[in-house]
Amino acid sequence: MKFLLPRGMRDLEPEEFENINFIRNTFIESARIFNFTIMEPSPLELLSTLESKSGPAITKEIYNFKDKGNREVALRFDITIGLTRYFASRRDLKIPAKIASFGGVWRYDEPQAGRYRFFHQWDIEIYGPTSTEADTEIIEFTSVFMTKLGLRNIVIEINSRSLLEEYIKNILKISKDDIIFEIYRAIDKIPKKGKIEVLKEYEDRIGREILLKIMDFADNRGPFDQIDKIIRPFGLSAWDEIERIANSLQNKGVLNVQINLGIVRGLDYYSGVVFEAVDSNNNFGAIVGGGRYNSLTEVFGRRDTGATGAAGGVERIIMAMKHQEIIKDHINSEIENVNFIIYNSIDLFGYAEHLASILRRRNIPIEYDLLKRSFSKQISEAENKKSKNIIILKRDEIENGVEITIRNTFRKRDTKIRATKNFDELIKELSQTDHDKGN
Repeated sequence: MKFLLPRGMRDLEPEEFENINFIRNTFIESARIFNFTIMEPSPLELLSTLESKSGPAITKEIYNFKDKGNREVALRFDITIGLTRYFASRRDLKIPAKIASFGGVWRYDEPQAGRYRFFHQWDIEIYGPTSTEADTEIIEFTSVFMTKLGLRNIVIEINSRSLLEEYIKNILKISKDDIIFEIYRAIDKIPKKGKIEVLKEYEDRIGREILLKIMDFADNRGPFDQIDKIIRPFGLSAWDEIERIANSLQNKGVLNVQINLGIVRGLDYYSGVVFEAVDSNNNFGAIVGGGRYNSLTEVFGRRDTGATGAAGGVERIIMAMKHQEIIKDHINSEIENVNFIIYNSIDLFGYAEHLASILRRRNIPIEYDLLKRSFSKQISEAENKKSKNIIILKRDEIENGVEITIRNTFRKRDTKIRATKNFDELIKELSQTDHDKGN
C-alpha cells in the first residue's frame, strides 16, 4: 500500500520551511514598524460565513464538509474574510483598527507554479477610515516589505473599481450590475487568456463592441502623468481619487508605482482602489494584491466603517526571491551560523552533551554527533554542514588542562581556550566570531 498525499498537497521540506519562516519573521517585523496588531483568525469557518459574500458557488473552489455536529464548515480560502468577521464582532476595537496576520489557506483549484491547494498568505487590514490615506498606508507597507525582503524590480500597479464602474455606466451606458460584474471578470481574465479568447468567451454575454471598448480602456498602463492625459478628458470623478493616491505615494517616497487600468482583482468584494505588486522581470503573476472593500464590512453588519488591505502569496514571493537569488543567500547564511562539537573519544560524549547544553542556553547554535561515530567522520559531518566553528574536544587536552580548540572555518585558524566551569571564555570567543565572515 502506498501512502500518498492528496493532490495539490505537499510536505514542507526543511529548506522550504526556512524560506517561509524567513518571510514570516520579516513580515512581523514590518507590521510592527507600521504599528499593526498581529493575530490569526480561525482556519475553520462556518460555510455560511464564506458564502455570505461569495455565494453558494464558492463551494466549488474550497474545502467544505460537515463536522461531527452536522454543521456545514469550511477551511478558509483567504485570511481577509476571517479578519473582517473578527473585526465586525469586536465593537470594542478602537478605530482605526490595524490588524496583520500570517497563516495557511486552502483552495480547491488546479495546482500551478507557486500555488498548491494549501499555501501561505500574509495579510494586513485597516478598518475604519474611508479615506485614501488608509489606502496609501497599505500600499506603502507593501513597498517597504518587498524592499525588506530584498526584492528588486517590484512594480505596484494601481487602479480603481470605482473608476471602471463610472466608465462603464457613464461612457458605455451600462447600468445592470450583473453585466458590470461580467465585464470585471472579462478584464481580469485578459492577462491569463488573452484578448481573443476573452472575446470568444464573453461576446455573447456582453457584446463585442462593448468588450473592445473596455479592452482599449483597460490597456492604459504607465506613470500617472502619462495616463492622466488620456483619462482626464472623460470627466470621471473617481480619477481624482487616483490622483490623490499618486500624490500621497509621491510624498511617502513610494516611487515604484504605475497606473494599470486593467487591474480588477478577481474577488467581488473589492469596491474602490485595487492594486497588485508584480515582479517586472517575471510573468508568474501578482505576488501581492489588495484594495478597498467597504462592501465586505457591510455584509458583516458594520456599515459604519470602511476597510482596505492587502495579501501576498508567500510561495510566489519565494519564487521571485529564488529567481533573484535572495533566498539562496539567506539559506546559506543560516546554515553557516551553526557550530559543531566533535570529540576524539567516546569517553568525552557526556562532556560534549554538557557543553552543548550550556551553549544552547546562551543562544549559541550548537550541534554534536549523536551517533558516537569516529573522530574523522565527525570532522566530515561538521564540514559538510558548513559549520562556522568546529569545537574540538581531545581526551589528552581535557585531562591535562581542560583546553578546548575552536577551529574558525572562515578565518581558517585554531584557537585554544581554557574551559572554565561556565565556559565564559569559550562563549566570548564564539560570540566574537559571529561577524567573521563579513570582515
